[in-house]
Amino acid sequence: MDWLQAIVLGLVQGLTEFLPVSSSAHVSIVGQLFFGGDDPGAAFTAVTQLGTETAVLVYFRRDIARIITQWIGSLRGTVDRKDPDARMGWLVIIGSVPIVLLGVIFENAIDATLRNLWITVAMLAGVAIILAIADRFGANNTRTMKELTWPHGILFGLFQACALIPGVSRSGATISGGLFLGYSREAAARYAFLLAVPAVFGSGLYKLKDIPGDPHVSWGPTIVATLIAFFVGYAVIAWLLRYISTHNFTIFVVYRLAVAAVVAGLIWSGVLVA
Repeated sequence: MDWLQAIVLGLVQGLTEFLPVSSSAHVSIVGQLFFGGDDPGAAFTAVTQLGTETAVLVYFRRDIARIITQWIGSLRGTVDRKDPDARMGWLVIIGSVPIVLLGVIFENAIDATLRNLWITVAMLAGVAIILAIADRFGANNTRTMKELTWPHGILFGLFQACALIPGVSRSGATISGGLFLGYSREAAARYAFLLAVPAVFGSGLYKLKDIPGDPHVSWGPTIVATLIAFFVGYAVIAWLLRYISTHNFTIFVVYRLAVAAVVAGLIWSGVLVA
């Protein structure tokens, strides 16, 4: 991977990580389409996600600092365990368990088999339909994050774990699940962002060990891509939270279906290799 490839893939990662369109699918497709048919790989994708998740830490720094402080206080007994922020700390931890367990159990399949582009096409189209149904179903939802229950926290975690399959989209799966559970678009999106932090940081840090042995990537370009993903991702978070407060997800549903159709056509024509 050269510097231009790193810049382009960093932009792609930052632009698509928080939108319900699947960043891993886009990084894989762009990598193959424009850079000699090479999939950048699961390690590169996971590491560059450290940049976008750092953007979450910075954007939600006050919320995250408050949650951590109250959670630690609940452990020490100085804060009531029913405190909303203390509960949120526990809910994020519990909600992260499914993706960690499934990520470890199915690591080999995630790194290889599930990166098949036909699977990506199916997930892009399938989750688009689910997102459309969820968006219509939850158009008038009013439940907030303060009303998040323990069972719902686990269910959110299971929805997030679906994003281990490229093409699903972490935010798309988690937000869809939240809408089906009665949460507002903004509440579902905010919790999706917070829930992703431990899972993505854990995955990214774990995959750091694979970069030196990956023939397609190297440290310099990977670091550049990660930094670009941070800055672009921060801007996308701010935009998306404003957008969904007054708009539905139709534009993302149409986009996913269009990308699925285009990628399927490129595979059939031999331009992309599944």
